[in-house]
Amino acid sequence: MQFLSFVLFTVLDLYVSVLLLRVWMQWARADFYNPFSQFVVKITQPVLGPLRRIIPSIGPVDTASVLFAYLLILIKYIAGLWFLNGVMLFFPLYLPLSLIELLSAAGKLVFWLVIIRALMSWISQGRNPVDQLLIQLTEPLLHPIRRLLPSMGGLDLSPMILMLILYALNYLKADVLELLVTWMR
Repeated sequence: MQFLSFVLFTVLDLYVSVLLLRVWMQWARADFYNPFSQFVVKITQPVLGPLRRIIPSIGPVDTASVLFAYLLILIKYIAGLWFLNGVMLFFPLYLPLSLIELLSAAGKLVFWLVIIRALMSWISQGRNPVDQLLIQLTEPLLHPIRRLLPSMGGLDLSPMILMLILYALNYLKADVLELLVTWMR
């Protein structure tokens, strides 16, 4: 049973990440003709195509993708209890927990894309289509930090500052979860 839960949760987490990546690509107006962008669109289109007919986008935010990612995280909580106890129950606490987990998944996605961009800047130096997409996705987050930091003579500390902000938000998430659990008792 542990193997099955591991596989299911890993697939759900990866698909939620791909859904959030699609939302982020649309928000950042990334190049959808990029080969990696095409992969993201093709892997999410079978589910999001029908959902978009029902759930319209709100401005630059792909609401169907966000709601489907939220639903997958909610299913993950319900399935986790089922794998643990053999009982399938829905608790109202799962609704805010799923929202917090969705925000946490978005933070993890930002973290890994910034890390990959930093590593690829040493290797490919902008000549790779994936590198171009990473620049389009991360630059809206890194540029405001660069404007606030003084010039360091060619050393870009903005990814490290963004990582520190993400770590701080992760600690805030732990505090919010603690308050939520004590409030629900």
